[in-house]
Amino acid sequence: MPIPAIAQNAPLKIGVLTVKTGFLAAGGIHCEEGITTFLRDRNYTLAGRKIEMVVADSGGNPAGAKTKAVELVEREKVSMIMGPFAAFEHLAIVDYLAQHKIPTFGYAGAEDVTQRKANPYVVRTSNSAAQCMYPAADYAFKEMGKKRAVALADDFAFGYEQVGGFQRLFEDLGGRVVKKLWSPGNTPDYTPFISQVQDCDVLALGLTGANPIRFVKQFRELGFSQPIVGGSTIADDTIMKGFGDEAVGMISSIPYSLDIDTPENKAFLASIRKYYGNDVAVGLYSAAFYVNGMILEAALQKSGGKLDNPDQFIKDVKAVKLEKTPRGPISFDEYGNITFTNYVRKAEKVGGKIVNKIVKTYPNTSQFWTYDPKKFLANPVYSRDYPPLKT
Repeated sequence: MPIPAIAQNAPLKIGVLTVKTGFLAAGGIHCEEGITTFLRDRNYTLAGRKIEMVVADSGGNPAGAKTKAVELVEREKVSMIMGPFAAFEHLAIVDYLAQHKIPTFGYAGAEDVTQRKANPYVVRTSNSAAQCMYPAADYAFKEMGKKRAVALADDFAFGYEQVGGFQRLFEDLGGRVVKKLWSPGNTPDYTPFISQVQDCDVLALGLTGANPIRFVKQFRELGFSQPIVGGSTIADDTIMKGFGDEAVGMISSIPYSLDIDTPENKAFLASIRKYYGNDVAVGLYSAAFYVNGMILEAALQKSGGKLDNPDQFIKDVKAVKLEKTPRGPISFDEYGNITFTNYVRKAEKVGGKIVNKIVKTYPNTSQFWTYDPKKFLANPVYSRDYPPLKT
C-alpha cells in the first residue's frame, strides 16, 4: 500500500542520543553541536525533506541510555538515531534498537557492534575503539623505534578494546606490552598507577574525558619521561587548552584534526564558529556528527527523502562514499563500520598554546587494520585479559 502523501511530506524525526551530564558531558555536547551545525547549514532540509531533531540526554550510563532510547522510539517515534556516546551505553541498547528496526548511526566504539554482534540496522560513523590504536602502534614501533610499552586506560570496555588493538599490532610488529593498568573512569589521583609505569620505553594511553589532562600533568610532575602515545580521546582538539607544557611531544591518533588543510574542513570550522562563536571547542566529536549529517543527506538523496523502509535505508547508508568531508574521504565496510583517513599528530607549543600538528596520515584505515576480517573475527573481542600478556 502506498504511503499517504501527508506522511511523506511530514518532517523526518531523527533522534540524537548523547551525553549532556556527567564526566563525559563535554564530548556529548560537542556531538550535538556538530549535527546542529550541519542541519542549520541546510536549513533543516535534506533531499527536499524537512528534518526535526530530538535530542535526549543519556546521562552517560547504561540505564539512562536504555530509558532515553525507549522514549525516542516509542514516544517520539523517531525514524533513526544518532548515538549513543559511550561503549557501555551502546551495548545496553543495541538489541532493543535492532528489534525495533531503528537505523542507528552509532558513535560508541564498542568493537562488537560492527564485528561479532553486528546487526543489520547499525552502522558506526565514528571509529571502533581499537581502530585508531593500530596507527598509534604502527607509528610507535616504526617511526619512534619503541619496543617495550606499558598500557594504561580507563577501566571499562572502551579502554580494554583500545589497549587490545594497540597490543595486538605492537606485538605483531615485534614490540612487547609488558604491563596493562586499568584506572576508574573518574580517577582524581593517578599516583598509584603512575608508580607502576616501569621497564618500558613508551606509554600507550587510553583515557577519556578530562582524564588525560589530569594524568599527563601528574605523570610529568612525578618525573616520568617516557613518550606518550594514544588514540582518539587522549588529545582531542577540544581538550588541548587544558594542557600545559607537560603535553609537548604527546602523540595522538585520531580520525579528525583541526589542522586538516582542505576547503571542506575550513567550511565546517567557519560554520560551527558562526553558530557557536569563535571560542567554541571543535574536535572529533563535532566533526563526526557533522559528517553524520552528510551521510544522512547522501542516503536520503537516494530514497527521495524517504525513510519508511529501514532495510533499504541502511543499505543506502552502507553504499555511501564521500570523498570530500571535513574528516577526509569516508566509506563503509560490509559490517557497517566506517573506513577513513587516520591522522597521527604531535602536540606542540605554538604562540603560547599547546596544539596538535599532523605528522603522518594513514588512508583507508579499517576496523580490521590489515588483518583478514574472517580470521580477525575468529578471535575473542578485546578485553581486560585478551590479548594476554606474554610471560
